[in-house]
Amino acid sequence: MTNPIFQTIAAVVVSIAFCLLYFAGSNFVLDKLVHLPLGSKVRREQVRSSVRPWLFLAPALLLLTVYLLYPLVETFRLTLYDATGEVFVGLSNYKWVFVDQGFLITIRNNFMWLVVVPTLATVFGLIVAVLADRVWWGNFAKSMVFMPMAISFVGASVIWKFVYDYRGAGSEQIGILNAIAVGMGFEPQAWVTVPFWNNFFLMAILIWIQTGFAMVILSAALRGVPTETIEAARIDGAGELQIFFEIMVPQVMSTILVVWTTITITVLKVFDIVMAMTGGQWDTSVLANLMYDWMFRGGGDYGRSSTLAMVLMFAVIPVMAFNIRRFRTEEAQR
Repeated sequence: MTNPIFQTIAAVVVSIAFCLLYFAGSNFVLDKLVHLPLGSKVRREQVRSSVRPWLFLAPALLLLTVYLLYPLVETFRLTLYDATGEVFVGLSNYKWVFVDQGFLITIRNNFMWLVVVPTLATVFGLIVAVLADRVWWGNFAKSMVFMPMAISFVGASVIWKFVYDYRGAGSEQIGILNAIAVGMGFEPQAWVTVPFWNNFFLMAILIWIQTGFAMVILSAALRGVPTETIEAARIDGAGELQIFFEIMVPQVMSTILVVWTTITITVLKVFDIVMAMTGGQWDTSVLANLMYDWMFRGGGDYGRSSTLAMVLMFAVIPVMAFNIRRFRTEEAQR
């Protein structure tokens, strides 16, 4: 039974058996309790109808409590304590985040990521989705653009390390960016070490990955635009740009918002690319990297790392609320 395959099969069988046993047993107990001579029969049936759904929901609620609610409460508690998590310090950690220079740089970087990456990835995805349908090799182009989605963030970072690779002046440049720069007569640069601008070199990696996602979703949405409307606009003398901006974009605007929101949430969680490319050096750190540094580097600080985790959660909440509200609005309109 040491074979991983047998262990996996055994785990699946035991899990399914446990679920069946739980639901059958809990229903059996509920039925027995309802048949006890307590109150009227109608009342007992009402109790059974109201309790039964919670029997099915109970395992999921238990898992949510253990793996989501408890970590949230514990993280918030740690924000009120010192680095060891034992001495109460009140709101000191929250005051610290607003004066720490590293945190302010991180907030600036996160803001730039939030503005640049979702916008450019969505725009590029929309442009590719429109143009690819106009050429016979459009499906091949879409496959090439979508391919980076199959690569992990770390894998993509390794690929782009070769793009930005730097060798000293006079050496042969294997990085394509420096090869182009040297070919044009400029000096080679260590691109990822140039403060401020290096953030954009890192953003290019995520844009490269997410453009494929945006293209696939928007391409499907564009196929839903009635061809009769487009043909009518052409007959009335509308140009291709007018058709794009005044017919296509308004009709797929809800999908554009979905893509933009999804990429925004991905950007808020970005960690791997920065860690693999610079390790957060040269002013490229983002919130997740700063939280990691305070927790796992330099001895660990439970209070400040937990505070950064809460800040990251507060940053995600408005985006999630916007997405849920938009989803409910669309559902109400159907």
